[in-house]
Formats: sequence, C-alpha cells, structure tokens
Amino acid sequence: MPKQNYIKIAKKSAAIQISELKKINKVFNKSFVKAVDTIANCKGKVIFTGQGKSGKIGASASSTMSSFGIPSFFVHPSDAPHGDSGSIQRKDVLIIISYSGNTPELQSVISHANRFGIKIIGCSSNKASTLLKHSDVKILLPKVREVGPTGMVPTSSTTLTLLYFNCLAVALMDKIKFSKDKFKNFHSSGNIGKNLATVQDVMLKGNKLPLVNYKSNILKAIQIINKKKLGLGIIVKNKLAVGIVTDGDIRRKFSRGAKKDKINTLMTKKPLYINESASAHKGLSIMSNNLITSLLVSSDGDYKKNKIYFKPRGILHIHSLLKYGIK
Repeated sequence: MPKQNYIKIAKKSAAIQISELKKINKVFNKSFVKAVDTIANCKGKVIFTGQGKSGKIGASASSTMSSFGIPSFFVHPSDAPHGDSGSIQRKDVLIIISYSGNTPELQSVISHANRFGIKIIGCSSNKASTLLKHSDVKILLPKVREVGPTGMVPTSSTTLTLLYFNCLAVALMDKIKFSKDKFKNFHSSGNIGKNLATVQDVMLKGNKLPLVNYKSNILKAIQIINKKKLGLGIIVKNKLAVGIVTDGDIRRKFSRGAKKDKINTLMTKKPLYINESASAHKGLSIMSNNLITSLLVSSDGDYKKNKIYFKPRGILHIHSLLKYGIK
C-alpha cells in the first residue's frame, strides 16, 4: 500500500474520532458534579479498577490523581478475589470502568464494595448494565463509532473515556484549589521539578551568606569574601542589606593602594534583588539580562513594598542554579 494511503487512513481516523469526542458534552451533567464531590470528600483512597483497555485507562487516571495529591491506586479485577480486595476499605471510593458494564471479572469487586458499603462510581456506556445498577454515582458514557475496517476495535470509545477522566481530574484540581506550589510537592525531581523550582529552593542562606559590616575596612571584607567563596560580599547596616561589593570592585580599589578604606566607599548601592517565592528561572533571566552572577534575595513582603533596604533572606548565585540543573 502506498504511503499516501496510510496518511489518508490516519487523517480519516482522526477526523472520525474528533467528531465522536464531541459527544463528551452529554456527560457533563449532575452525575459529573456528583463524581467530583464524591472524590473530593473522600476520607480514604480513590481506587480504580477495570479489565483490559478500561483497566489501562483506570491506571492512567489513578496516576493523574496521585500527581496532584489525591491518594489513588489501581487494583486489577482478577487479583481482587485473591486478596487484593482487602486494600479497598470503607472510607475509600471505588471507580469501576467498563464500557459494556457487564465484564464478568468485575463482579467480585462490585460484590465486595456493596458488602462493605464502599461507594462506587461506575463508568459505562450501558444504562442497563450490572455495573451501573450497583453504582452510587452512575456515569453513562455516550456510544460512539469505532474506527477501523471492522468498527469493533476500541478506538473512539477508549479516547472518549480517557478524555472524561482527564476532564474529571481538571475539575477536581479546581475543587481542591490545586496550584503550582502544591504540584511541586509531588514533583520535586526531573524536568518538572526544575521548572517549578523557586528562588527559595535554590538560594544560599544562613551561615553561607558573606555578610560584611558597613563599617568594615577592605581587608576585613576580603577575609569574609574569601571564606564564603562566592566572589562577593553583602554589605549590611543594622542587619539590613545596603549594598553589594564584588571581588572585582576590591581589586580595582586595591590597585590604587586603598587597603584601609571603608568597604562602603566602593559598594554598589541599590543592587538588584528578587523575592524568595519567585521562579528560579526568573532569577536566571535577570542575571543573564544584566550580565551578573548573583542576586540578593528578599522576603516577599519586602519585595512587594519595593524596599531599598531589607534584611537579606539569601543570595541566588549562578553556581547554585547550575548545580540544581537550571540553565
């Protein structure tokens, strides 16, 4: 078969599925709202189960919910009658996915849930199915046209089911007021963790800060800067940052024989700074645009007040950013 025909088939398949997916709007009804509320108010875990492709969708939906803080896992229906049903407790919510609603392997899970009063959210395209008859929340999916030469292989139906649970997840995020900060708690590693990192996550603080008293002479400042190994000093007066001095500033002054001058005579006043809850990537951007290697860090309150002098919370250094993996 020519390659052009494969492309034609793929485009036709996509067009049919996109058209069928529009039927999803029929499912955004009172049952959808009830499903959101039931999951959000769950005092235990949200457990998914399903056989075959429905099970794969359930496992994916469970993983998505866990990623934004709703405790969830997947139980395979064939394992449930052999002990795994013990992981499904009274305070849990059980979400069962079956397009036909009559999958035999699900019967033992349904019976267990009914016996112990566990709430069931049933998802099926068959209104008269065993699953929906025994469900507390009934999600009736619309019947859709499958693509392919036989029209029997689950294609549009699996896509629609996955779309439903993605939409359910987004509604839940809104319900529980999910945010980037909360997302970061569950994604501290990898590219997501790096992209969500704040200045506070990366900055140097405490005894790592090269704090130099406003009245110190240049020699004293050199001792502190050398000890902290950041190539700069934060000039403080009454615990407030009033300036910054780099080793380059000192070398230039030193070349003129001014060893005993006060450090405040060569500091840069009103240095650039950033608030601690800002994105670490924003800090890197400021450094790059201004051709500098570090930024003072203030509290969010001081930053909002646009204070000239503030108590330094930390220092964001280019080396720390690179070590964290932010480039």
